[in-house]
Amino acid sequence: MVGRSLALGEAVLAAAIWASSFVGVKVALEHAGPLTVGGLRYFAAFLLFLPLLGRASPALAKGAWVRLTAIGIAQYTVGNAALFWALGRLPATAGSLSLALVPIMVVLFQVLWLRERPGGLALCGVALTVGGAVVFFSRDAGAGQATALAALGLAVVAFAVLPVLGRELARDRTVSTVPLTAIPLGIGGGVLLSLALAWEGVPRLPLSTWGVVAGLALVNTALAYLLFNHALQHLTATEANVILNLSPLGTAILAWYTLGERLTGWQIVAMATVLVGVVLVQVRRREGVP
Repeated sequence: MVGRSLALGEAVLAAAIWASSFVGVKVALEHAGPLTVGGLRYFAAFLLFLPLLGRASPALAKGAWVRLTAIGIAQYTVGNAALFWALGRLPATAGSLSLALVPIMVVLFQVLWLRERPGGLALCGVALTVGGAVVFFSRDAGAGQATALAALGLAVVAFAVLPVLGRELARDRTVSTVPLTAIPLGIGGGVLLSLALAWEGVPRLPLSTWGVVAGLALVNTALAYLLFNHALQHLTATEANVILNLSPLGTAILAWYTLGERLTGWQIVAMATVLVGVVLVQVRRREGVP
C-alpha cells in the first residue's frame, strides 16, 4: 500500500508538471518548427540521464530492447511529432482534448497485450474521465483542419504505447526506471532530432527560447517521465494514464489564474466529473493487480 500510495503521488505530480507543457511548447513553436522543438526537448533530456545510465543499465534482453525502441518511436518520434505539428495549426485546447481520449486506447491495449482486465468501476471511471474532458474542452477546440485532426488521431494511438509497454517492463522488473525512461528518450528523441535537422534545418533560437526548451527537457521531460515510469511498477496502464487527464485541466486552471480566462459552469461540472472518474479508476478489488 505504501508503494501504491507513492505511485499515485508520482503520477499526480507528473500530471501537474505536464499541465505547463502546452504553454511552453506553444512559446517555443513561435521560433522553431515542431520537429525541432520535440527533438531538442527529448534528446536533451536523454543527455541529462547519461551520467546515470551506465550504472543503472545492466545487459538487457532482446525483447526489452524491442519494447524500449517501440516506446521511443511511438511516444517521442510519432506521437509528439504529430501532436506538435497539429498544435501549430489548431488551438492548444484541441491538443488537450486529443490527449483526453488516450485512456480509451490504453484500456484496449491493456486488455489485449497485458491481459490485465479493468473492473467495472475502473471502466466507469474511464468513461467519466473521458466524457468530462470532452465536455470541458469541446466548446473551444474548434473544427480545425482535417489533416491536423488526423495527426491528433495518430498521436492518440501512439501515446497509448508507453503506458502499456512501460507497465509491462516496470511490472515485471525487466528494466529499472532510469533506463526505462532514458533509452526511449535517446532513441525516439534522436530520430526526431535527425528528422528536424533534415526537414527544418539547424535551429536558430533566441536565448529565451533556449531557456524554455531547457526547462521542458529538465522538468517536463526528464523529471516527469521518471516519475510516471516509476509509478507504473504499482499502477496498471489505465490507472496511471487516467491520472494524466488531470493535466489538461491543470492547463486550463493555469490559464484562468494567469491569463484571466474564465471557466463556465459546465466546465466546472466537467472538472468535477473528471476528478470522480480518476478516483473510481483507482478503486481496486482485493484480488486486483498488485
